[in-house]
Amino acid sequence: MISVGIDVSKGKSMVCIMKPYGEVVVSPYEVQHTEKSLEKLSEKILSLDDETRVIMEATGTYHLPVLCYLLEREVFVSIINPLVMKKYASKVLRKGKTDRIDSIRIANYGLDNWFHLKPYELAKEKYSELKILGRHYSHYIKIQVNNKLMLTNMLDRTMPGIKKLLSHGLNSSEKDKLSDFAKQYWHYDNITRLTEKKFIENFTKWAKKKGYHPSETKAKLIYAMAKEGIPTLSSSTPSTKMLVLESVRILKETARTLTVILAQMQSIAISLKEYETVISMNGVGDTLAPRLIAEIGDIRRFHSGKALIAYAGIDSPPYESGGFIGTKRSITKRGSSLLRKTGYEIMKSLKTIKPTQDAAVYEYMLKKEAEGKAKKVAKIAALNKFLRIYYARVMEVYQ
Repeated sequence: MISVGIDVSKGKSMVCIMKPYGEVVVSPYEVQHTEKSLEKLSEKILSLDDETRVIMEATGTYHLPVLCYLLEREVFVSIINPLVMKKYASKVLRKGKTDRIDSIRIANYGLDNWFHLKPYELAKEKYSELKILGRHYSHYIKIQVNNKLMLTNMLDRTMPGIKKLLSHGLNSSEKDKLSDFAKQYWHYDNITRLTEKKFIENFTKWAKKKGYHPSETKAKLIYAMAKEGIPTLSSSTPSTKMLVLESVRILKETARTLTVILAQMQSIAISLKEYETVISMNGVGDTLAPRLIAEIGDIRRFHSGKALIAYAGIDSPPYESGGFIGTKRSITKRGSSLLRKTGYEIMKSLKTIKPTQDAAVYEYMLKKEAEGKAKKVAKIAALNKFLRIYYARVMEVYQ
């Protein structure tokens, strides 16, 4: 058996080829991530006169060119979790880290764990595309949250207290009353310059145009707050108006991007066999279904419901030593944080809709709360049950 250890970095890799008992077939050398260099590497691997396996660490996107190129040429490639490799490397007494040393260690890992290596399988195109879209959706959600905080911070200085009367919309790019109001008025001085009657007339006309309820009572409250409020940024400073309007513009652009990404995710998810099964589950709607499928991917890659739970990082491994048995154990959090976040949103949705049919997960959550568990702990416990049910139902679709 021959182990090919590849230490991947951006644009290049260090390759070491070894046989058992530390016999070096090819000393560590550098390979560029170009078609010409990877072709020479694949030819060298395929020319070896024994069973050959390539081992690499998962490195985000850096290892993908090498991985895809070798898989196209039907080379056995195994991708190792970086944490596993880090623990393997920590066994050495003398510490040292260079690309050459790392490639040798990876090759040695392949030899030591030869019969446990599993060939990497490329995710199906739809699942892969869904995952990329899901990651970008999560990225823009973070941007949107930060934008809302920035806008709120600016309004606290130009229109203090206005957020109590007007609230942000959801992820819709069209319905966000606070942002639309900030774009129209942006400072209390623009309100107090008008008489109360004139502002009420102006506000109701604006509300009708934007599709909001034209409430005169709300207009009176806003006018009274504008009269009593103390802005800490002057309306005469050019940067004040610019910062408020730019915050509103960026917020709306982000919301439009989220809408486009989600629509694309939904169109892909609908074409999958499990979509109807997933969306029929309580707490999972049009928005959460594609995000959930994107993070879990092809359910057939998990050998059991426990594996899916471990992938989410909400498993609690046992801890025993001698006569001691640990009872207060925490979840590992070694898994997909986005899957945990999506699952937690589903649990919050269950608390909102309070289902009466097919309510095993919801009832389990209530049971845990009744036992005195914290609400967050009860939700995570219920998510554990939800993922077991998800695994069983979706696997039925493919059997």
